[in-house]
Amino acid sequence: MLLSMTGYGRVSTTFKEKTITAEIRSLNSKYTDIRLKIPQNYREHEPDIRKILSENAQRGKLDFSLEIKSLQGDDEYSLNIPLFRKYFRELDKLSRELDLDREGMLPAILKLPNVVAPEEDLLDEEEWKAVRATIKEALVKFNQYRLTEGQVMEKDMRLRISNIQELLSQVDPYEEQRVEKLRQRLHQNLKDHLGKEKIDENRFEQEILFYLEKMDITEEKVRLSQHCAYYVEELDKDITLKGRKLSFISQEIGREINTLGAKAYSPDIQRLVVGMKDELEKIKEQVANSV
Repeated sequence: MLLSMTGYGRVSTTFKEKTITAEIRSLNSKYTDIRLKIPQNYREHEPDIRKILSENAQRGKLDFSLEIKSLQGDDEYSLNIPLFRKYFRELDKLSRELDLDREGMLPAILKLPNVVAPEEDLLDEEEWKAVRATIKEALVKFNQYRLTEGQVMEKDMRLRISNIQELLSQVDPYEEQRVEKLRQRLHQNLKDHLGKEKIDENRFEQEILFYLEKMDITEEKVRLSQHCAYYVEELDKDITLKGRKLSFISQEIGREINTLGAKAYSPDIQRLVVGMKDELEKIKEQVANSV
């Protein structure tokens, strides 16, 4: 079970004469980053809202908005008179100094932030309970969205790991061929430069063993196979918070693939390695978007 870091959930409920709407969106982030847009009279509950979100949403860059509207359409607005006066004095002074036309100043000031704002009612405990329940409902939809996306991601990851394992299984035949090709190439080079009669066959075999030691990729193949199996084991676990662990395992897979390529000495094996790297990059893209 895997969760995507991208999610969306929105729920509207009715409480008395009001509509409560909670909306949650999330994008990729290494950490839990929560941004809130809530009515002013809910600021005292901001820590509670953050706690609910962080406990239920886990990792991701979260944008949460809470909107409360009257069903009667009679939301009242008030003028922030001290703020209006401050804006007016500053703009009037600036217009006189720069000899600017003051016509239109009034509507311009009214559009400035917080000059006109909805009146905030006192918050009662019953309304807060309704709001909290609405947030949790939105989180249920949000996590269901993440789970659905995560299932698609997990299916793709399993396919990519299977492809890497299949490419790895194709290395063995080329591994045997490259040894013989290396032997023939070195022997031919010695014949061309020294002549056949001057070749010390015993010394030649020692040199071949030296090269074979440097070219041996048995350990890399074993470790790569183990890492791929471990990756699938993690996908099989019945937990949702596994993105970081999958990221670590994919890094180890990448190290073994790179070493395999460095020690290949075979265009055929290099071709297989390139295929593995391509599959791994697609895995990393999915891991980056998992919780």
